Amino acid sequence: MGLFSKYREAGESANDSNVERFGALVRSLFTSTKVITLRHEITITDDNENVVYVARTKFPTIKDKTDIFDANDHQVAHIEKQIFSFHERHFVNMADGTEFQLSNEIFHIIKDVTNIEGLGWQLKGNFVGLNFELFDANDEILAVISQKMISIHDKYCIDIYKPEHEKTIVAILIALQHMMVDRKNSEAASSTVSN
Repeated sequence: MGLFSKYREAGESANDSNVERFGALVRSLFTSTKVITLRHEITITDDNENVVYVARTKFPTIKDKTDIFDANDHQVAHIEKQIFSFHERHFVNMADGTEFQLSNEIFHIIKDVTNIEGLGWQLKGNFVGLNFELFDANDEILAVISQKMISIHDKYCIDIYKPEHEKTIVAILIALQHMMVDRKNSEAASSTVSN
């Protein structure tokens, strides 16, 4: 994985280095965050820009309560963050009853590692370079996530290699986006205090 992400828009061809490493991807999804809205909303579209999922965060909220719905407005997952945690912990309850949590390993300098406890999966990446790889319990690739470097809409591209896990992968992506926003807000707050 390179230091910086290779974000691509819908309709663009897959990243060559990812195809070399992991083979042909099965499906790509793209996220965009509404900027001016009373509640935080993330829209997930396919290659044809059809809405596949929508994530809505309740406002105001301390626990960052977020619900994900499919295109038919059926709930897919519910996400909440733990208020006080060194590990930036987020809990996910899938509509099918599956429960898991994302927990960052601390003390990684170059690479971030987030454990998906309850599934045995792991998200490895780089919060600075904005790229991540999601592996299952057998260390097989599930998805590659990249973020557009400069965007007011917080755009992400997710290349999915195992479509049977798509809903779970989308829930992890949404939790990851919230973790990154929390981290940016925390860094901004600490720099304000130090000034």
